Amino acid sequence: MIIKGLIVGSAQLVLLGVFLIVPAGLIPGGTWNWERAIIFVAVYGLILEAAIVTFAVVAPARLEARLKPPVSQKQPVTEQVVTTIMFLTFLGWLVLIPVDVFYLKLLPAPTFAVSICGAVLSLFGFAIVLAAVYQNSFVIPIVEDQSERGQTLVDTGLYAFVRHPWYLGLLPFKAGSAVWLESYAGLIAVSVLLVVVIARIVVEETVLQKTLPGYTEYMKKVRYRLVPFIWLAWYGDTPDFRGFSH
Repeated sequence: MIIKGLIVGSAQLVLLGVFLIVPAGLIPGGTWNWERAIIFVAVYGLILEAAIVTFAVVAPARLEARLKPPVSQKQPVTEQVVTTIMFLTFLGWLVLIPVDVFYLKLLPAPTFAVSICGAVLSLFGFAIVLAAVYQNSFVIPIVEDQSERGQTLVDTGLYAFVRHPWYLGLLPFKAGSAVWLESYAGLIAVSVLLVVVIARIVVEETVLQKTLPGYTEYMKKVRYRLVPFIWLAWYGDTPDFRGFSH
């Protein structure tokens, strides 16, 4: 399990390098020695691999769930479409950052102090992602019926405040990463990722209401899908996009 996890983690790092550092080396005005990106990939890699080893020791079921293949025959067609769009959007966002930093320069680069704040935000977001995975062994890369695995409802920890803390951590992780990499355009582009995340959440909750006992009641209890007190509450028997509960 741990070997497989480390291999998957290394593959993620290669993906980051290919779509982040390689474009920086190929475009006019770019460089292969992009220090910010190298530091980002190195720090992310160290934390990721350390997390994989830790999960393998203290929570192997969580790690096993995260290592599921990104495609399954039990996936709804809508989930396959949204997952594909989400993956392609992520890759496009990665490529945009070096292109903006070295070629387009759409906006002035953030100051070093602002970049440090971005790095802190990124680490904070990644910590939320890891906490969400640790607290729920059924957080997998795809949306599918997990009743065969004995999926149970998790409504404690972060899940007592928002229904999708994994996505809650993902967005500041990416936003902070863009700022650390000195691309305000990349930060703004996170809004596109947000739209895709919203679509993914809608699909995911549709599946969970059908396959996970108690999830509809949980949606009424924990009204906020992503951000506490601000975004996507649950009213009565139908979802509503107003921000605050009543």
